[in-house]
Amino acid sequence: MKVIQSPLFARKIKQLHKNQKKELDKQIRKILANIKIGEEKKGDLKNIFVYKFMLQKIRYLLAYRIKSNTLELITIGSHENYYRDLKKYLKAR
Repeated sequence: MKVIQSPLFARKIKQLHKNQKKELDKQIRKILANIKIGEEKKGDLKNIFVYKFMLQKIRYLLAYRIKSNTLELITIGSHENYYRDLKKYLKAR
């Protein structure tokens, strides 16, 4: 399966430390092993999955979607204003 990242996701991971990026890679591999591991959203975020995981005592949310054998990583962040920002980004695309 091919993995692509959105420009927003690329900007957000630049802010992470090296050890955080390694842990993020492990979590992405978990998603690849089981595509339906995240929670599928409804309404405005239909067809978007959100996977929750801990990264240095902080709960992070990773939004992704599956399109024809491609995993698109949309954004990552803590819960505060996460869904609002995700909706705003998807609407602007």
